[in-house]
Amino acid sequence: MSENSTLPRPSSVADAQSIRIDNDSTPPDEDVIDKLAAMKPLEYERVRHAKAKEIGCRPSVLDQLVKAARHDDDESSDLPFPDVEPWPERIVPAQVLDDVSTTIRCFVVIEPEEADAASLWVTFTWFIDSVAVAPLAIVNAPEMACGKSVLLDVIGRMSARPLPVANVSTASLFRSVELWKPTLLIDEADTFTRENTELKGLINAGHTRANAFVLRVEGENNEPRRFPVWGAKALAGINLQKHLPDATMSRAIVFNLRRKLQHETVERLRHADPGMFEETTSKLARFAEDYADQVRRARPHLPDSLSDRAQDNWEALLAIAECAGAEWLRRALAAALKLSGSNVSATSTGSELLADILDVFYHLESNKIKTADLIEALCEDEEKAWASYNHGRGITPRQLANLLSPYGIKPKTVRFGNNTPKGYELSLFEDAFKRYLTPSGNLPQRRIDSSNSCDGEDSDLY
Repeated sequence: MSENSTLPRPSSVADAQSIRIDNDSTPPDEDVIDKLAAMKPLEYERVRHAKAKEIGCRPSVLDQLVKAARHDDDESSDLPFPDVEPWPERIVPAQVLDDVSTTIRCFVVIEPEEADAASLWVTFTWFIDSVAVAPLAIVNAPEMACGKSVLLDVIGRMSARPLPVANVSTASLFRSVELWKPTLLIDEADTFTRENTELKGLINAGHTRANAFVLRVEGENNEPRRFPVWGAKALAGINLQKHLPDATMSRAIVFNLRRKLQHETVERLRHADPGMFEETTSKLARFAEDYADQVRRARPHLPDSLSDRAQDNWEALLAIAECAGAEWLRRALAAALKLSGSNVSATSTGSELLADILDVFYHLESNKIKTADLIEALCEDEEKAWASYNHGRGITPRQLANLLSPYGIKPKTVRFGNNTPKGYELSLFEDAFKRYLTPSGNLPQRRIDSSNSCDGEDSDLY
């Protein structure tokens, strides 16, 4: 019997890593293959690259040998995500992040800062073993047809171990996370999480590595068992701030998407060349392989203007940005400051409100209005929701502001003679009107009297 055949059967990843293959032996001893085959799928996944390198073969060849040794042709035993070989050459971190950000903007209408944040989050999924906090990625939209599912798909195609989930039991989800430590991709989260407190617990508990587990009972004796839930998770849905607890939203990097305008064009994801994602993921794998220790040790400067929870969410992303140099660190900080102020409350009645406000401005002989006057105009029609929105009473200024905030509309100080009350200017609504009220962006035309114009010049409603 060879030296390799006398090695003890590995009972853990650490034991498996202690296996040494004689460089002079070709091919590896069958007993060594048996030892690798006896490992759990995730344990094997963690050592396969090192073992393949030791014995001088490609990981794909080792996979075939191990699979044959398992005497199991059942596809269910395979990992549910593609195998990614690290890029054979050293990568330039800044270029990799640029490529991911550019790829995202090819398929989704998204602000540059949000694309940069998404690029950093995608990269973070490859560093999941090197960080202490795993921020959620929440892809949110006020209405349908804003590209949320496309962004989730693009993120998934470049993330580490992507696992889209739908119509799956919470129990099987616990076991999937424990077995594979995937990047969970949950679309239609507004529906999927509804009344599912267990799923919400899984999502929240996986935010920090130290507390990334849940207790559940199983078996005939209802014995308690601890399930690890550590890992990256991305959710997409409509008005998720309404459907998810504040505790969940506060653990997230939130991407607020908008419906694209007629002149805004993107590529169809279904027509994308798969090769572009294969090369990117390969480079991301090499990025994580080369810079894992640097990210683990990093303590990036966190702006004081970020809340404690926001600092937690962005620490890993800023650590990754540091690896890419000063320019990417600047971009990451800009993204953190912009996105951290975007998680505000709203309801699904936003488009109805926009339509009613458009009607108010259409009949108003000014392009600015006091908040009190806008509310009065909205509440004139008792058949509309606004007259009884506040538990049978008229909508309040705060409720109005919360409904408009996801569209980028906030009240401001407006001047009426010597008075400067809070109110709204027509210009604040222009983008939202075009995006959400008409497919073509063609809105009714009406001239506003120049004497009431904010800038003293003639101004069209549109």
